[in-house]
Amino acid sequence: MATTATASLPASRLHGQHDRPSMVAVGTIIWLSSELMFFAALFASYFTIRSVSPDMWAENTALLNVPFASINTTILVLSSFTCQLGVFAAERGQVGRTGSMLKVSGWGLREWFILTYIMGAIFIGGQALEYAELIHEGVTIPHDGYGTMFYLTTGFHGIHVTGGLIAFLFVLGRTYLAKRFTHEQAVSAIVVSYYWHFVDVVWIGLFATIYLVK
Repeated sequence: MATTATASLPASRLHGQHDRPSMVAVGTIIWLSSELMFFAALFASYFTIRSVSPDMWAENTALLNVPFASINTTILVLSSFTCQLGVFAAERGQVGRTGSMLKVSGWGLREWFILTYIMGAIFIGGQALEYAELIHEGVTIPHDGYGTMFYLTTGFHGIHVTGGLIAFLFVLGRTYLAKRFTHEQAVSAIVVSYYWHFVDVVWIGLFATIYLVK
């Protein structure tokens, strides 16, 4: 009976059967709260400078490629769903896929996190391409207040996305190096998902502020 009960536990509670919240998860949530305040300050600066320079904003926002940014945003938002599917796989203790690669329903943590990583990398690549086009149009950091705030807000977000991509590599590397899937690995996947969902939500706010609010 004891063996059956243990086998039915999700991976997130194996090897210790933790019922209390992970201190790593709690610490991550507290840290993300401080990051939220950081981005709130960037939003406040953006709107403050915009309020005193409306003509500058109107001139520069006309150069933004909204359809391209919308596609890039969609890719990042969808990556949150693939990331969460990876978490679900981690919670049930499924590291790798069962069956064919084409059978998405049988994917495990690795497959979903690899797909999430690819989507995040595409987003960063799209942002770099957009930067190149805007710089070609003369929108640069030292050019005016708009350029400064555009690159500060989107650039800091891009750095956070890059940090998330590194975290995905760390989690994936552990799954390949470890001999068995443990509670700690499941917690790592969950914590990384918290961070990834955070950067996605922040970007939705940035996208609406920079590209949609005229």
